[in-house]
Amino acid sequence: MNFTRWSARLPGTQRQRRLAARAVRRPPEAPAPSGAVPAARDEHGEPSAPDAEGARRGAGQGTGHGLDALPAQDLSAQGLLDQVPALVALVHGPDHRIAFVNDAYAAAFGPRAPGAPAREALPELAELGLLPLMDQVLRSGRPRTVKSRRVEGRTGRRGGGDPGAVGGGTRPGYYTFTCTPVELKGPGARRGVLVFAAEVTDQVEAAERLRVSERRQREAAVTLQRSLLPQQLEQPDDLRVAATYRPGGTDAAVGGDWYDVITLGAGRTALVIGDVMGRGVRAAAVMGQLRTAVRAYARLDLPPHEVLQLLDGLAAEIDPNQIATCVYAVHDPNEGRLVYASAGHLPILVRDPDGTVHRADESTGPPLGTGGWLHTSASVPFGEGSAAVLYTDGLVERRDADIDQGIEVLEEAFAGATGSPQVVCDRLLRALGITAEHDDDVALLALQHPVRTGHDAELFHNAALDLLGGVEAAPRARAFASGVLTSWRFPRGLHDLGVLAASELVANSLQHGTPPMCLRLRRTDRRLIVEVTDGDDHLPRRRRAEPADESGRGISIVATIASAWGSRRTPGGGKAVWCEFALPPEAVPR
Repeated sequence: MNFTRWSARLPGTQRQRRLAARAVRRPPEAPAPSGAVPAARDEHGEPSAPDAEGARRGAGQGTGHGLDALPAQDLSAQGLLDQVPALVALVHGPDHRIAFVNDAYAAAFGPRAPGAPAREALPELAELGLLPLMDQVLRSGRPRTVKSRRVEGRTGRRGGGDPGAVGGGTRPGYYTFTCTPVELKGPGARRGVLVFAAEVTDQVEAAERLRVSERRQREAAVTLQRSLLPQQLEQPDDLRVAATYRPGGTDAAVGGDWYDVITLGAGRTALVIGDVMGRGVRAAAVMGQLRTAVRAYARLDLPPHEVLQLLDGLAAEIDPNQIATCVYAVHDPNEGRLVYASAGHLPILVRDPDGTVHRADESTGPPLGTGGWLHTSASVPFGEGSAAVLYTDGLVERRDADIDQGIEVLEEAFAGATGSPQVVCDRLLRALGITAEHDDDVALLALQHPVRTGHDAELFHNAALDLLGGVEAAPRARAFASGVLTSWRFPRGLHDLGVLAASELVANSLQHGTPPMCLRLRRTDRRLIVEVTDGDDHLPRRRRAEPADESGRGISIVATIASAWGSRRTPGGGKAVWCEFALPPEAVPR
């Protein structure tokens, strides 16, 4: 077959064929002197001026070697393609019989006999699924390309083996195959397909290394984010809580969403959720600092708006360019309410025992870090049978819809979401369409105040005694505490410690506080709580009493015998001083 007569539609091939034909038709010239360089000719066959002048100057002094000066056999398609490093195969006919494979193809897969059908003689193309593509190219007359196909057992330039060997444990390579229709001219013109395979192993391996690096970076970022979140939620006595965090997107830039549950003592619980604007390690670092600060401020047992006020100043100090939103809520089982304050965050959704869902959005200020705003607190009823969810904007915000629409969808889903808090979280994520491909981080915190009946109801009791002051207040308090603790069937040791703590707290209130006073005893399934309130807002401090002092030992005694103690200011003015004792196993009814 005459390989100088077909066109593979490759750039420059037709021009080279025309030049080769003119070189064949041109009459022979007188032989050049030994060592002389043939003169270059322009496209009309005449010697170019510079080269003609160079030829007159003698051998070795001319410049520029035109294609017309090369022998015709060096310009044949076969000669050109054999020098191409890509794999090239030419087939023709409906069964794709082999017309030619270049040296690179033979080095990779071995020599191929011309005339054999591709299905038998080119099994590697069949394994790569190229034969149907070649059929399509032959029918349509349009080129087709498949990218990054893996070729097994190839000996490449980096394989470490003999370039002429086949298989032998060589490393695989990746090629992009282009199938181009060609016309094979000559006796009995036929249509064929030129298979051109360019190696892209380096590109594929580089892309895979990049994907692996990005995956590792994302795993590290998500690990950092999760390490800054609570590893295990604190479980309050009166509430059931669960939370979930879903990192968004597939890049390494995680967000700054966080949540927390903090037991404050005396049965009170703080619930927090927040979101630092932006993504990346910086946002996660700011989130970690804010979460740590919230836990520290929560230990002061401050009202929610005061906690946000402190966080506002801290956020501006950490990074003036970062803005964060946050909701801080406190549940007090004695009051049956949820007191909260919000700094630019989305409203808490509260579901009443009758199933009605409403938004707690009365007290919302600007985000943290803006400064110059006095936050305020508000409250909503939250008794037995109530439930609530705190969430970040990734749960309800969509690019093609208003965020209020997302909150409405969440309200509808929350109204019908029953089960444990963890089940509620899972159902809400499904209802809002949160999947692994979601493009924003999501933090969700669900809480319930369960209705206790039967045996569980026997584990939770409250008792309170109002005290008007006077010398009879302390004896009354001791008698009341003794009777209540006896009725609760506490062991003698816990009974005596509870009576002593009640006596010392009442004595401290009588000496340093003002009426009205109240002694409250409360038991849960895990602890006994003794609390005394009065009308004075000066908080007691534990101090070291000198041997000669007649007072100042009450708080020290309470701190010594109790598991924990603390004090806080009450919303209506005044203070509450409390202590609690962990129940021994024998104090819990079976």
